[in-house]
Amino acid sequence: MPDPKTGPRPTQPLAPGLYIIATPIGNLRDITLRALDLLAEVDEVLAEDTRVARRLLDAHGIRAKLSPYHDHNGAQRRPSLIQRIQQGEALALISDAGTPLVSDPGWKLVSEAIDAGCEIFPVPGASSALAGLVGSGLPSDRFLFQGFLPQKAGARRANLKQLAAIPVTQIFFESTTRLGARLEEFADVFGPDRHAVVARELTKLFEEFRRGTLVELVEHYRKAGPPKGEVVILIGPPAQSQTVTESDIDAALRSAMASQPLKTAAAEVAESLGLPRRDIYQRALALKDAES
Repeated sequence: MPDPKTGPRPTQPLAPGLYIIATPIGNLRDITLRALDLLAEVDEVLAEDTRVARRLLDAHGIRAKLSPYHDHNGAQRRPSLIQRIQQGEALALISDAGTPLVSDPGWKLVSEAIDAGCEIFPVPGASSALAGLVGSGLPSDRFLFQGFLPQKAGARRANLKQLAAIPVTQIFFESTTRLGARLEEFADVFGPDRHAVVARELTKLFEEFRRGTLVELVEHYRKAGPPKGEVVILIGPPAQSQTVTESDIDAALRSAMASQPLKTAAAEVAESLGLPRRDIYQRALALKDAES
C-alpha cells in the first residue's frame, strides 16, 4: 500500500488515522491534488461547517460523507471518533478555510488522538497568516503568529505591552468591524511609526494589501470606515536601537563567528543590527587579528 505521506493517489484503503487537510482561504483552486485525493478516499470528513465544506467538495466533484465537528460538539464526539480510527478508519478534519487548528477547532482532537496511539497525517496547503506574511513586504525570516487578541480591554492591553518589543513580524486576526479600534490600540502601545500591513480578502477578487505606519493606517480607516471581507494585520518589528555599543557589536560578532565564516558572520550581524556591512566586516577582521 502506498505511503500516505509520500505515495501517489491510493488504490487501496488509506492507512487508518486522522488527516488534517488544509482548504482554500478564498480561491477554490488553492487546494492540493493530494488533498483532493484524500477527501475523496477517507471514510468521513469532519467539517467545522458542513454547508461550507459541501460547497468546496461540490466544486471539485467530490461526494464524501460529511459530519460536523466544532467547539460545541467536540467533547461529545471525540471518544467515538478516536475509537473509529483505532478500529481502522481514515478520517479527515477540515476547517471552513485554511489550515485546521490555526485559530480553528481541532487541536483537542489531535492531542487526544495522539494520546490514544492514532496516526496523524498533516496535509499542508493554504494559510491566511502565511499568505499575508509573504505579500506584506515585512521581514519574514522570523515571525510570531498571535491570532485573535483577548476580548477584554485590560487583558488585551497587557498582552500588547508584552508583545511591543519583540523583534519579529507579528501576525494578528481581527474582524473588520473592530479593525479601526484595534489599529488605534496598536499605534498607542507599539508606537505610531511602526510599519504595518492590513491584508484584506486574500486570494479573492478584491485582494488588497494596505501598507504604511500604524498612524497612517489609523487615519485611512478612520476616513474610509471598516472594509468589507476578512483581514489579517501584520506588524513589523520595532526599529533597531541607535544606541548599539562597540561591545554589543563585538559580542554579536564573536557569537556569529563561532559557527560561521567571517564574511557570513559579519553580514548577518550587520543586517541584524541595521549597521553598514563594510564597517562590521572591518570590525570582524580586527577581532580575528586581535584574537589570533
